[in-house]
Amino acid sequence: MRIERLIGRPVLIEFWDFCRPNSMRTLPYVKAWHERYGSLQRGLAVIGIHSPGFDPSRDPRNVAAAVTRLEIEYPVLLDSELQTWRVYENLGWPARYLFDQAGRLAHYHYGEGAYEETELEIQALLARGGNSVALPEPLQPLRPEEKPGARLIPQTEDEEGLYEGPYEGGGVWVVLDGCGTLDVRDSASSTSSRLEISHPGAYPVVEHSRHTSSLLQMSCSDGLICLATCFTPGLA
Repeated sequence: MRIERLIGRPVLIEFWDFCRPNSMRTLPYVKAWHERYGSLQRGLAVIGIHSPGFDPSRDPRNVAAAVTRLEIEYPVLLDSELQTWRVYENLGWPARYLFDQAGRLAHYHYGEGAYEETELEIQALLARGGNSVALPEPLQPLRPEEKPGARLIPQTEDEEGLYEGPYEGGGVWVVLDGCGTLDVRDSASSTSSRLEISHPGAYPVVEHSRHTSSLLQMSCSDGLICLATCFTPGLA
């Protein structure tokens, strides 16, 4: 699909990677915008550009399986060599670019957040294009830390590979490759869990209600590799 064929409709381009936790945290919003506005006359066209940041997400078969598993219904472009990434001079994951009906850039955002801002921009373009259907209220934040004006405390920096030790943040994600089991123990929540992993991807393993100091212990079974341990911000 060439973007020139979409002139007359607003277009949302989303750079993402199914192995990136921040992409996975943003994905529900992008899917919801497609469902809410894609079916309208001259409605929003959503296109995902899958630009890999880890070895498992460079394999087109893994990407195709992830798109099916995640029930993504809009088109996804494979950008395995980051060619489109370089054309856009993109800066990170996720990144979204909203174009108006004439193909001009109307709004962009790097990283998580600004969901209400993006949705209001989408609605403004639809209204400007003559759409007469009553539009819904913007989506409610899926997580407390995503509410507009929420005060966040910076989290511990991401770590390459399997990390064990102290950290601060609102939660923990891991990027895994292979198949097997992951055992997780978090001192602050006094919980232990075992995850059965059957495909590569980004997995949430710890969630706190707000910024927390804790101690993390994890171990992988044979056949499972942890590529990165990532921490998410928490409410002050």
